Amino acid sequence: MTLASSPRAAADARRWVSDICRRLERPDLVECAELGVSELVANAILHGAAPYKVRVRGTASHPRIEVVDGSTSPPVPPVQLDHDDLDLLLTFGRGLAMVAQCASAWGATIESDGKIVWFEPAPQMADEASADWVIDQTEPDRPEPTSESAVEVRLVGVDVPLHTSLNRQYHELRRELRLLSLSHQSDYPLAGDLTAMFTNFERQFPATFHDQIRTAEARNLPRVDVHFPMVREAGPIFVTMTEMFDVADAFCRAERLLSIARTPVQRAFHNWLLGELVHQLDGAEARPWSGSAHAGRPSASRVG
Repeated sequence: MTLASSPRAAADARRWVSDICRRLERPDLVECAELGVSELVANAILHGAAPYKVRVRGTASHPRIEVVDGSTSPPVPPVQLDHDDLDLLLTFGRGLAMVAQCASAWGATIESDGKIVWFEPAPQMADEASADWVIDQTEPDRPEPTSESAVEVRLVGVDVPLHTSLNRQYHELRRELRLLSLSHQSDYPLAGDLTAMFTNFERQFPATFHDQIRTAEARNLPRVDVHFPMVREAGPIFVTMTEMFDVADAFCRAERLLSIARTPVQRAFHNWLLGELVHQLDGAEARPWSGSAHAGRPSASRVG
């Protein structure tokens, strides 16, 4: 839900998350959800930047409320204050301290275009801010695999806007699994395993692939041909991940994961891309993307 930059934003967010909790059959979380989101929205409008959004992710058992704004400045976690320091508490630490009291877990993610401050509402408010502050960080880049027998792969007619939208969806799914593994490893043991699988999947793509896509995005190209080396051992990884992405879509559609599944055109494009990698690593010739999402636009350019 997109929020207006006005005093009514907190009230709108409260009503929205209350409805979501009830739809998820979690009325026990409504009070803490409303209190926590009010504080995060007020904090975002006072100290952040537009656009402002509120969304719900996680699972029905552990829903997570996220407030998004356009500032990359990290929030300052609350400081433990003496109960006698009421003036200081009211002017400095009250907002995030109250969020911590309403939460079973909470934290923040800083991204290139803004930040996400999130909390998982607790069934009841605690007397003190006891919930842990979870630092959500992406794993450091690992060296990409190399081999003297690497294959030169060509992806012909890559739909650049479609690839960009698919990458955003993938980024959200990736973050979802990472947070579940950080906050609820015992409840979702597969989240950690899948996070490791995603990390290995990403390692198979060399930096030259990402550089060519970013260049095409910067030039506003509708389609582009890219070429890059890839090790043959990556083929089975792409076969497995094709199946994993379908499983993730099914979980999202069933609301077992409160994330957005791929659209049909995103799924078709993703299957083509992964299929091309598998086939070309096995010695087949390149086959262009034949989707018609941008029919009538200029022909593909080559980057690199």
